[in-house]
Amino acid sequence: MSSNFIDYVKIFCRSGKGGSGSTHFHREKYIPKGGPDGGDGGRGGHIILRGNKNYWTLIHLKYARHIFAGNGGNGGSSRSFGKDGEDKIIEVPCGTVVHDAETGEFICDVTEDRQEVILLKGGRGGLGNWHFRTATNQTPRFAQPGEPLQERTVILELKVLADVGLVGFPNAGKSTLLAAISAAKPEIANYPFTTLVPNLGIVSYRDNRSFCMADIPGIIEGAHEGRGLGLRFLRHIERNSILLFMIPADCNDIKKEYAILLNELQQYNPELIDKQRILAITKCDMLDNELIKELEKELPTEIPTICISSLSGLHLTELKDLIWKSLNSDSIKKEISHRPIEISKIEKEEFLEEEIKEDIETPLNFDEFDWDD
Repeated sequence: MSSNFIDYVKIFCRSGKGGSGSTHFHREKYIPKGGPDGGDGGRGGHIILRGNKNYWTLIHLKYARHIFAGNGGNGGSSRSFGKDGEDKIIEVPCGTVVHDAETGEFICDVTEDRQEVILLKGGRGGLGNWHFRTATNQTPRFAQPGEPLQERTVILELKVLADVGLVGFPNAGKSTLLAAISAAKPEIANYPFTTLVPNLGIVSYRDNRSFCMADIPGIIEGAHEGRGLGLRFLRHIERNSILLFMIPADCNDIKKEYAILLNELQQYNPELIDKQRILAITKCDMLDNELIKELEKELPTEIPTICISSLSGLHLTELKDLIWKSLNSDSIKKEISHRPIEISKIEKEEFLEEEIKEDIETPLNFDEFDWDD
């Protein structure tokens, strides 16, 4: 798996605490009773998320797990305000979703370039004694302390922004289609799970128009239970406007495979079922016109279907027409509601990944072997 593509990180964030107000009294020659002049404390620094279209992965946060903002300065004499704490800005790719690491609760979503979201607010600075002077208390000898800081451990998940998401079993021809109609160069080979990370491609259309297509690793039956690569990468098609199901023409039962894929999506997020769907039968260059007509009689009737071949270019133009028409229809659903994540399941996956990593990195101790046997 490419080590440069990181779509999940857990970080600990801490905002800055507010500075304390001052209890200073004005002292000057010939002014023996100048009165209170303590200034206010400065605000603590915020933890801010900022969308950046030039970022496509969370790798820059993989080894920066602790992020702290600056504390506010204390107030001074002559009503001098304390310095505000330094804000800590975290640049993230567009499409980043934030969850609480303890409860799994959804916190916020960053989808636009330069969009800023305050993740943790810094503490407010305390008021100086100058604010508390009254006619009956002209020498207040107290001031407000600054507000405390905030701490939180959060999970950042990247869900790529694309118009069309490719869904299918391993070796269904998803990467081949993406390479045929876009400039993307995904890995293509004749073995399962060739694609290990999501790939994006910009598909050119008529009149200089285009749309974005996302290819994710293949899904197998039982993926929602952790089989194969599980459903880890399905987060990347949650934002897609259209789901393009791809099933090869040489499979035994097209309707059955389509039902399995649909069930896996529903197990992951029921809202995926409400998205517009298109079914593409791939590898149709192996069939003649008569076999294609016979095959079309067995296809599901509830969604648009098309027979294509990425190798020969069969019906690829018609496929792009169908996708563009669906993208611009009034009934299309683009927004989703982010469901809370299961922390226990994620921690289990992390534990298994660490065990695998330790097994790989641990050298063999040849002294433990009984060479006489």
